[in-house]
Amino acid sequence: MASSTLGKRIVFTGGSGKAGRHVIPYLLSQGHKVLNLDLVPLDNPDVYTMKTDLTQSGQVFNALSSLFDMSEYGHPAPGPPQAPDAVIHFAAYARNMIVPDNETFAGNVLSTYNVIEAACKLGVKKIVIASSETTYGVCFSQGDTDYHSFPLEEDYDVDPMDSYATSKLCGERTARSFARRFGVDIYALRIGNVIEPHEYERDFPGYLSKPEVRKRNAWSYIDARDLGQICDLCVKKDGLGFQVFNATNDTITTKVPTVEFLRKECPGVKITREMGEWEAPLSNRKIREVLGFKDVHDWRKYVKV
Repeated sequence: MASSTLGKRIVFTGGSGKAGRHVIPYLLSQGHKVLNLDLVPLDNPDVYTMKTDLTQSGQVFNALSSLFDMSEYGHPAPGPPQAPDAVIHFAAYARNMIVPDNETFAGNVLSTYNVIEAACKLGVKKIVIASSETTYGVCFSQGDTDYHSFPLEEDYDVDPMDSYATSKLCGERTARSFARRFGVDIYALRIGNVIEPHEYERDFPGYLSKPEVRKRNAWSYIDARDLGQICDLCVKKDGLGFQVFNATNDTITTKVPTVEFLRKECPGVKITREMGEWEAPLSNRKIREVLGFKDVHDWRKYVKV
């Protein structure tokens, strides 16, 4: 349904999860209207949650052409079912070991396929999907493994060994295929370790005292509220076709500058370009340059160093 105001009608999948419950309020603050598709309700009076099994394509097609809340029954009949302006797909098994590996893979791949297919065939021109930092191959690797090079950027040769990250790569490939076939924008966000506001005080002192525990996250993170900004920027930026974006904050989560730290911690891993003094190894340079992302919630605002 075309919007008459600056705000968009957005269907958001998985909005009741750790990231979604912070992203959706940011989208609302930008004037968008959101319908949440999830298996559990979102605790937000301004957002209706429709319980939807995304592995069932019929449910997905129906949900993407649904009313956004009960009040819309009072509107004049719009004619044929109307598609939203944008779809943001975050719903997934969020890691390995929640269900058996084959179900992690099957559920994530099928739900992503169903959401992208339905959105494209209903005429949605903007789709954003959640990929993952895990695609860079270290987060869920077996044993202690190294990255190929730093910084980790979107042209990196991703080679994960686990079912979750592989499911995310399948989602990226599905997005690329449909973007090419339908001529739409589909942006895949390789989302870093998501941090909620309360986690800075609770967790970061331990991260700083034992930085080795953050290797699997490439000593990088994304504040859940800043992820909302990234999603909004994706909705507003048209015409890029298929794109992959690292979704992280600007800075490394250590007390030591980036290059000095990486040379000590990963001496055998090459650094392929000049890096900023505190630049996150999982670099967000592309979202800064292409989308105009501005880091608002730097961890140093909330943690004493």
